[in-house]
Amino acid sequence: MLKKKFFIVFISVLIVGILTMLVSKIVLNELYPQKYEDLVQKYATEYGISENLLFAIIKTESGFNESAKSGAGALGLTQITEDTFNWLLTKTGEEYDFEDLKNPEISIKYGALFISMLIDEFENTDTAIAAYHAGRGQVNAWLQDPSVSSNGKTLDDIPIAATAHYVYKVNRAINIYENLYN
Repeated sequence: MLKKKFFIVFISVLIVGILTMLVSKIVLNELYPQKYEDLVQKYATEYGISENLLFAIIKTESGFNESAKSGAGALGLTQITEDTFNWLLTKTGEEYDFEDLKNPEISIKYGALFISMLIDEFENTDTAIAAYHAGRGQVNAWLQDPSVSSNGKTLDDIPIAATAHYVYKVNRAINIYENLYN
């Protein structure tokens, strides 16, 4: 009789555990979607970056809202400012208007190009993510400060809480994407 009760409790706990895992995965899939998957795959491959990094930036920047506009005036899925977009256009030779960043393909392409360039420049993904948020100039200034960077190449500490939190959120999203979809 004791074995039968133990078996029933064991099976019940097992079923609840499995159901909890399934519901959690469903909820996480909704919170961390792979919208625009073809475009993300195309431009992540073209610019040699991780798809999960690009998904994480889009998730963190706009929550996949292609019409998103930040308080700083950044537009689109990847939330690029007008000055940055104009600078990126000089690298591609293409001609677009700033409002074209509301087009998912253009936003994803230029977001992928920008993060790729930042990774090439800083040679460290976290430093590149910080530069995506705070700006290249700001990160270069931080790298010159020995209290922030011991080697002048990577950030040991990010002095602005909002940027530090942004890097944390992008990395958390990368981890979730890797665990959900890989």
